[in-house]
Amino acid sequence: MTDTPLIVSTDAQLVADLLALLDPAPLGADRFEGPRKKGGVGRVFGGQVIAQALIAAERTVGEERAAHSLHAYFLRGGSEDHPIELTVDRQLDGGSFSNRRVVASQPGPDGAPMPILNLAASFQKHQPGLEHERASPPRVPTPDELESDEVLRARIADKMPERVRHMFTEARPIEIRAATGRHWLTEGPQEPIQNSWFRARSALPDDPRVHRAVLAYLSDMQLLGTSIMPHGLSWMRGLVKSASLDHAIWFHAPFRADQWLLYTCDSPWSGGSRGFNRGQIFQEGRLVASVAQEGMIRRVEPRAR
Repeated sequence: MTDTPLIVSTDAQLVADLLALLDPAPLGADRFEGPRKKGGVGRVFGGQVIAQALIAAERTVGEERAAHSLHAYFLRGGSEDHPIELTVDRQLDGGSFSNRRVVASQPGPDGAPMPILNLAASFQKHQPGLEHERASPPRVPTPDELESDEVLRARIADKMPERVRHMFTEARPIEIRAATGRHWLTEGPQEPIQNSWFRARSALPDDPRVHRAVLAYLSDMQLLGTSIMPHGLSWMRGLVKSASLDHAIWFHAPFRADQWLLYTCDSPWSGGSRGFNRGQIFQEGRLVASVAQEGMIRRVEPRAR
């Protein structure tokens, strides 16, 4: 067995490719086309569909109204063989709030469009109001004290099953530094808690909509894996089959996705082949977003290496 080298690309190019991926092209009449992932050959990452749908919705709302929440349901797995068609329904434009519904579709077996995700997003004009905050970030090592997941993945790539090694070592536009827990390294039952630092690998444009889209993209990383940690399973070892069922994000305060964000995840429950996961995202000690997700998790027999 030979070692698989980490796929190398510049940080700026990785982020440029991400921004291109999250830039749906207008098709007219509140319809957009989300591009395919560059070099993609498998299943569409859920965070990609959420982010593309959010951007499509935002492009039908005035810039003075910022997204404050979204709720999405994954209906079918998407394919990286096709772009994603995004159809926006303008459901409400009130005095303070706007609401949009987005259906993301791809060609089905007969070539006809088939929905893969439904998303509802709400937008609000900036308004002053009552404020309180009780959430506080956990005490964890700083990013400077931690090893990048990219470095760890390169070091242990030869221990991964060959079927996942390419994906495992693929260079990513989001840098991750785990502070506690890595679900893909689980060897035995662990507490269902993960704390990780995230950021885009290079500077992003100042547009807040871009930062919300990038956060939506990265919010689907690691979250579902939290619910399998008490069971000592790992999808990298072929021990579990999983798929996101729904995903919700609440945007609380301004942030930059090209500066370190602390993503703290926990899973208070699993049962009925489903795992429930919660996430809080902090920047400089302030809660900037909250996330919730339920996903299918099923134990399977490990595949041969």
